[in-house]
Amino acid sequence: MKLGTTISAALVGTALGLFATWLTVVRVAVPVGVENGPWRTDVGAGNPRSNPYTRARVALHGFLALNARETVYYTATHDSEGHPLEGRCVYEISGHDPDARWWSITAYGPDEFLIPNPANRYSVSKTTVAREPDGAFLVHVGGVNDGANWIPLGPGRFSLSLRLYNPGPRVVFDPAHVVLPTLKKVSCP
Repeated sequence: MKLGTTISAALVGTALGLFATWLTVVRVAVPVGVENGPWRTDVGAGNPRSNPYTRARVALHGFLALNARETVYYTATHDSEGHPLEGRCVYEISGHDPDARWWSITAYGPDEFLIPNPANRYSVSKTTVAREPDGAFLVHVGGVNDGANWIPLGPGRFSLSLRLYNPGPRVVFDPAHVVLPTLKKVSCP
């Protein structure tokens, strides 16, 4: 009888442990920690001294993450009003260059891979974005081809990743209060 109880307890404990791991690591694909408008980041990404859950999330969702002094990764899964990003809608990302040597904004599908599209366009960056005379930019995400500043989408949910390479000191030490591009839903059929 004691052997059966011990085996049952071990099986239940293992099942609960696996479920907790799945819930914490696999299901929580969005970085936790710091919010800045619709953008979220975990500055522990890429830090070998991070807690085991952060390291496991990075291993599963953020392949080869660099430490925050080299790159800060922001992710948006919702627009500025808190609505989930949806591929049938059109969004605008606007702003000026974030405080970094180089930056990029990339769209990812629900499988966390690039969204296949006939134009083979997946992102805009500091060196590819068209600008206004004052240096500002306006990027259209979704909808029809809108020129150089357009990222096509597919159906379903998606996320946007804003990567800041060689970020300024304020980005590293206060990522919740730096000025980042806005993300606004323009239309949705």
